[in-house]
Amino acid sequence: MNSSLYTADRTTHLKIVVVALIAATMVAGVGIAARDVDLGTDVLVSQQAQGPALKAGAPVNYSTSGTTVIR
Repeated sequence: MNSSLYTADRTTHLKIVVVALIAATMVAGVGIAARDVDLGTDVLVSQQAQGPALKAGAPVNYSTSGTTVIR
């Protein structure tokens, strides 16, 4: 077993690359499988918010009780 990547031989580097490729493939596979697909039409289902839209109100100023803040 090689304890350092600097002194590692060619097969150790190859093992690291293979493990990294397998892990990246698994992450990409999970990401692709996590899509929300309608099985009947193979079309992505739209995710829309439900309910009324909220509008911002008037700006509000808050005052303090007069205590000193040291920054």
